[in-house]
Amino acid sequence: MSELSLEGKVAIVTGGTSGIGLAIVAGLAGRGAQVLSVGRNRAAGEQTAARSPQVAFLAADLGDRGAPQRIVEEAVAQFGRVDVLVNGAGILARGDALECSDADWDQHLEINLTVPLRLSRAVLPGMIAAGKGSIINVASDWAIRAARRVVAYATTKAALAHLTRCMALDHAAQGIRINAVGPGDTDTPMLGMGLSPEQRRAFLAQCAAELPMGRVGKPEEIADLVTFLASEKSSFITGAMIPIDGGASC
Repeated sequence: MSELSLEGKVAIVTGGTSGIGLAIVAGLAGRGAQVLSVGRNRAAGEQTAARSPQVAFLAADLGDRGAPQRIVEEAVAQFGRVDVLVNGAGILARGDALECSDADWDQHLEINLTVPLRLSRAVLPGMIAAGKGSIINVASDWAIRAARRVVAYATTKAALAHLTRCMALDHAAQGIRINAVGPGDTDTPMLGMGLSPEQRRAFLAQCAAELPMGRVGKPEEIADLVTFLASEKSSFITGAMIPIDGGASC
């Protein structure tokens, strides 16, 4: 079997400056893709770009309605086209329905659901013209199973998974594959956010004990799945929502 390669492909990754998004940027670039990493942390983004000739960075506020078009225009200006879009940016605020303010709800809808739609709309014309492309949405295992005190996050991730399926049907005949991945507990800054180092170690140990595989995931493991979905090795996969959660959703 030939080695998985992304040589000659151009990718956009949002949320590319930390956690899973940063690992995805490294994974795609490591397989030969040219990557435009998008995020709010300019220092981290520029540091990543300085380490790899395959990576460029663009600082952007995804809440700005004009940002998606500017992001795509930047990728085309730098690399000539867009073959792969990874919608990796997301936010998580904990709380049940009583604790979820209108502002919390609106922000989760905007970043976790509407921004992926806007970015997809921005890349689709070029992909349709080329007759190929891959869009990968980073959802969550909570998209397919309920969880306590994450009502806004889990609901918007479930909606993102269904957006993935609907768009996959709409654009399959045009050669565009649209899939989602559903990470479970993964060792990123978002997991255990706001805890002291000692509290976070205890929290990660508790998360690991509750998973069938007995450990939390690594960002690189999520990146490996995304890289596969970006490649021609997954040429007959579209409309999938693939959990990668150590068995939590079994």
